[in-house]
Amino acid sequence: MRRRARCSGCQPTSCSRRAIGDAWHLLPAEHRAAHLIDITRAHLDLGDPHAAGQALVTADAIAPAEIRIRPAARTALTAVLRAGSPTADVTRLAATLGLTRP
Repeated sequence: MRRRARCSGCQPTSCSRRAIGDAWHLLPAEHRAAHLIDITRAHLDLGDPHAAGQALVTADAIAPAEIRIRPAARTALTAVLRAGSPTADVTRLAATLGLTRP
């Protein structure tokens, strides 16, 4: 069984950006947003709901349709909200998606 190399002691977004390097801006907006949605789960697994929420807000700024249509994004946003004390940006995003009242 092959194991993936792991970054030691770094955050998921910094590891992924280091792996992608300067090519991040070359990826289509939808791919960047989808990647950030995946990163959200990593932040939640590490116990950092604030960073998870910021990843979702950033993904929404890059490609709003990815956040608003993908079930994984709605699930991740619900998990961020349940983790408690979401930022104003996260609360606004949740209200836009109809997950909370404005």
